[in-house]
Amino acid sequence: MAGSEHGVGGLKYDTSRKSWPPELNVLLALVLIVAAFEILGRLIMGDSFLLNTRADLDSLFNEQRLQIIILQVSIVGIIAIGVTQVIISGGIDLSSGSVVGATAMIAMSFAQVAMVNGNPNPKAIFLEQGWVDLPVIVPVLVGLGCGLAAGLINGLLIAYTRIPPFIATLGMMVAARGMSRWWSKGNPISFPTESYAEIGKGMMPVVIFVALAILFQLILTYTKYGKHCYAIGSNEEASRTTGIKVEHHKVLVYVIAGMLASVAAIVLSSKNLTAQAGMGMMYELDAIAMAVIGGVSLSGGRGSIIGTVLGALIFGVIISGFTFLQLDAYYQEMVKGVIIVGAVVLDQWRQRRRSLKG
Repeated sequence: MAGSEHGVGGLKYDTSRKSWPPELNVLLALVLIVAAFEILGRLIMGDSFLLNTRADLDSLFNEQRLQIIILQVSIVGIIAIGVTQVIISGGIDLSSGSVVGATAMIAMSFAQVAMVNGNPNPKAIFLEQGWVDLPVIVPVLVGLGCGLAAGLINGLLIAYTRIPPFIATLGMMVAARGMSRWWSKGNPISFPTESYAEIGKGMMPVVIFVALAILFQLILTYTKYGKHCYAIGSNEEASRTTGIKVEHHKVLVYVIAGMLASVAAIVLSSKNLTAQAGMGMMYELDAIAMAVIGGVSLSGGRGSIIGTVLGALIFGVIISGFTFLQLDAYYQEMVKGVIIVGAVVLDQWRQRRRSLKG
């Protein structure tokens, strides 16, 4: 039993193998990466990466950089929470970034004001219908409905037609991106109500990310839903023989992932005060990388939300560190590609190591 609990949703020491769970290894990697940027900053830039070096401030850490790090990963991190559950249950979701784009466009169109500077809003999609200045609950529910619909289609295709998750979600990725461009004929949608703009204001994206991470960590660890995720990801046929409704559960997992992608879209469009068809581009790969870096196995059955959060922080530290060292943006994209490939290689190495020990 010790082996079955090790690293599958909680930080537990495995006495049979005398090893710490993967989450602590990820935390150690995060500390080492921060230390590396701190040393490089001192040597190359003559400044500290995270520590405060200004005499006029009393804080020990560079609070502005810390805020930037967690802010820039919080929205993709929300997506990664859903992607983590999909991967643990043995699937994959390539559509989340495109769902963000489509949801942002549709939700923002229901969040627009009627008047801008005393004139009718030139960007309002539903001005003639009078669907402007709506209560904030309307665009939020519309956005969540978009994510629910996308996740439901993904889940039904995967569970009942037995289409591989890669193909089903790839199709949704293309379709949702097309929807986002068709919705306003490629034009951006702007001028939301103040109540909608409050959703992504300041540090609210971080608050939402942390709250959702805590919620789903508890769900995966202590509920029947979480136990079924790990069971199906470990052995689908064995799960079916024990009475788990595998198809129903898969649909639920993809619905939750789709709705979390729509939450990210609502927060993103609110934060930017505009929605564009290209929003969420490549977010799905960043989310998958965060999960895998955090110890989630692409083979299914292993991982935790805690690990994914740490993986997101590693992502944020690396991006912020390269910006701190004044490396050009295209170098950052190249390194992100290396990180994604490296995360998969690391996962395969971990699988081989476990199989040899088993």
